[in-house]
Amino acid sequence: MRLLHTSDWHLGRSFHRVNMLDAQAAFIGHLVSTARERDVDAVVVSGDVYDRAVPPLAAVELFDDALHRLADLGVPTVMISGNHDSARRLGVGAGLIDRAGIHLRTDPAACAEPVLLADRHGDVAFYGLPYLEPALVKDEFGVAKAGHEAVLGAAMERVRADLAGRAPGTRSVVLAHAFVSGGQASDSERDITVGGVAAVPAAVFEGVDYAALGHLHGSQTLGPRVRYSGSPLPYSFSEADHRKSMWLVDLGPQGGIEAERVDCPVPRALARIRGTLDDLLGDPALARHEEAWVEATLTDAVRPDDPMARLCERFPHTLSLVFDPDRAPDDPDVSYARRLQGRSDQEIAEDFVAHVRGAGPDPHEQAVLRSAFDTVRTDDTLHEVAR
Repeated sequence: MRLLHTSDWHLGRSFHRVNMLDAQAAFIGHLVSTARERDVDAVVVSGDVYDRAVPPLAAVELFDDALHRLADLGVPTVMISGNHDSARRLGVGAGLIDRAGIHLRTDPAACAEPVLLADRHGDVAFYGLPYLEPALVKDEFGVAKAGHEAVLGAAMERVRADLAGRAPGTRSVVLAHAFVSGGQASDSERDITVGGVAAVPAAVFEGVDYAALGHLHGSQTLGPRVRYSGSPLPYSFSEADHRKSMWLVDLGPQGGIEAERVDCPVPRALARIRGTLDDLLGDPALARHEEAWVEATLTDAVRPDDPMARLCERFPHTLSLVFDPDRAPDDPDVSYARRLQGRSDQEIAEDFVAHVRGAGPDPHEQAVLRSAFDTVRTDDTLHEVAR
């Protein structure tokens, strides 16, 4: 059986104020063409179909168009909700849409109820695990402590139990939206940290033939049977080195996996350039970036006049301007920036306590801080769902 694995469409999202709807529509066209031309048997979409819980009308219309085109093609599609989606909204009408071969899986309680597709070698069970917000689903899965590894592990136990009761030789595919250990993040994914821990081990997917992951925006292989497709389009300059693609996966009669990357069309290349303004305007080696979307970091000791206007004369698609002056290592601004770089909210808060009080928080106080951050993030999630 041949699968086309994609995720993280983020329909409705912009890129530094650039409307990406035309690029997203071009991707949908590419997806449908690839499914037709490469004789795909099923399309799997591993979450974050939309960029927010209440997407703009144009994004909903594009999603509707995608569903109609896939249904008309006769290619079954299995998709799950991600942490950006409203599971309830995305899942509206799922029972009716099932009849058209579009299978929306947004209910955590139904994670062990697979979509069954068949080829000449037998059944393939597709299990859809929508994004599992630990604080919201821990009771459903009967775990004592809310955490990503606990709830995803419990969901996978249900999957393995269902699979064990099926006919021998039944192959299996799991769709999941999570941060799996070993994956490389970018700046455009929403933080899903719970209790200071966001990642789950890849071993949680043991026992299935293929885990089609979503959430991280870079295409990557965590094991022969565990892959992220990545987002089909860039949504931050941290993705400048990404090769945007989908996975074309051949699932053999005994569960063997062969995978090929299929490139996605992107509207422009991304470029991150750094130096003084005069250097950036005069360096002939940067000519290759003149038609790219550009993030420019200026290192001038004194901020130059009209830097954006002057940059746009050479790089007309400059979207982001960052100032990072070259300073002595003992400069207070440099020291502060370095202290914050790469640190989590929890770590920054603990540093603040130590700075104010002269001693860092004890284990109990660390737990209070962690609980506060988790509560804020969970409240934000509930607010999105309510909207």
